[in-house]
Amino acid sequence: MRVPVSRAPAPLRALVALLLAWLLAACTEGSAPEPRSERPAGEGVFGAPPTIADGAGLPGWASGVGFAADGSGFALLAECVNDPARPENGFCRQRVGVLDPGAERWVPRASPLPELRGTEGVSAQLWVLGPGRALIEDGGGGERPLRDWFTADGGRSWRRVDPRPAGRTPDIPVGAVLTAACAVPGVPVDSCPRERLAAISPLDGRRRELVAQPPLGAHPRPATVAEPDGSWWVSGVVPGTGRSAVAVSRDRGRSWSVSRLPSPAPADTPAWHTSVVVGPDAVYAAEMGELKGGEPVKNPLRALHRSLDGGRTWQRTWTTGPAKEPRSLEGLPVPGPGGRIEVAAQWSGYRSLDGGRTFRELDDGTSWVRRTGAGLLREGSRCRYELTRDGVRWSEFRLACGESDDT
Repeated sequence: MRVPVSRAPAPLRALVALLLAWLLAACTEGSAPEPRSERPAGEGVFGAPPTIADGAGLPGWASGVGFAADGSGFALLAECVNDPARPENGFCRQRVGVLDPGAERWVPRASPLPELRGTEGVSAQLWVLGPGRALIEDGGGGERPLRDWFTADGGRSWRRVDPRPAGRTPDIPVGAVLTAACAVPGVPVDSCPRERLAAISPLDGRRRELVAQPPLGAHPRPATVAEPDGSWWVSGVVPGTGRSAVAVSRDRGRSWSVSRLPSPAPADTPAWHTSVVVGPDAVYAAEMGELKGGEPVKNPLRALHRSLDGGRTWQRTWTTGPAKEPRSLEGLPVPGPGGRIEVAAQWSGYRSLDGGRTFRELDDGTSWVRRTGAGLLREGSRCRYELTRDGVRWSEFRLACGESDDT
């Protein structure tokens, strides 16, 4: 005999199903996750660059540009009125250009920086700390002290923050930038005897010293933002030797691994610094420093090193001589797949297809290259920019083009 079974009403069955689903999710969540990376999804960290809105109509000219990983960004703008006969009568009004997340155009907004006299140069620096977040470091000038200004709402409002380190941090927060702070309070940066790494927080714009410091001498030079694979790089010297070395952290600054570079010069002429860039299939370290012989150049490139194991070991692929180009480097090299790498030198650009062993000159001239959260940014002229993640595909845009530039 079959025993009749009563069935619950449909709404009650749905409620029970939702409750079971919630309990299952709660049991599988575990501990709280790490802060999410800002890197966008898609083809991976070396995918196509984001499309950047055109900002040719922004006023003045751009003295600093930066981007978050999602392609939103900030630009420092200066609009100047010059008096060639009496330069002291000239002045420059400073603004901020902002590209909000997902916006189709740049907009000019008020800057916390003061109006400049005609005899003063633009000395402010811009640090983008994530979507809608940035820090402006006012270089002062004359008797004015260093001042920092922070925004968390896309430049709609700015708050002055203390540039002195505010304690310590065990790691580099997501969205932060890495810099070096003087370890001796009250000493000017130019005469600081010892520096320590500090992260600029995206939460409040304050600097905080890293607990773990790589052993790279008294003046470590950090890359300000992480490479596409999430690694952070710092250059310096092996203490007591003067030999060039780099350190990498793959856990946001909690620990560091140091490797020495096969430098071409003796230790009595140490490198000025080393710039590291991570490409799709290799890591490159460009060693900058004094050259022996040949015509003097700005930003002399002493050697180029390549690593195929993430920076554990290095091979020197290029040693600069008195004549053979490239002999200088404007910013960072641009790595691509399959041993491709481009170098912007003082007078021209050069490309290598064998990891930097040989180069050929390019027709498109030179430019300045630096790392941003959205990729490598190349500035070829006063208002024309390009952005890449893989060294092959470039996203072009313009910023603050005057009548003579907008052609």
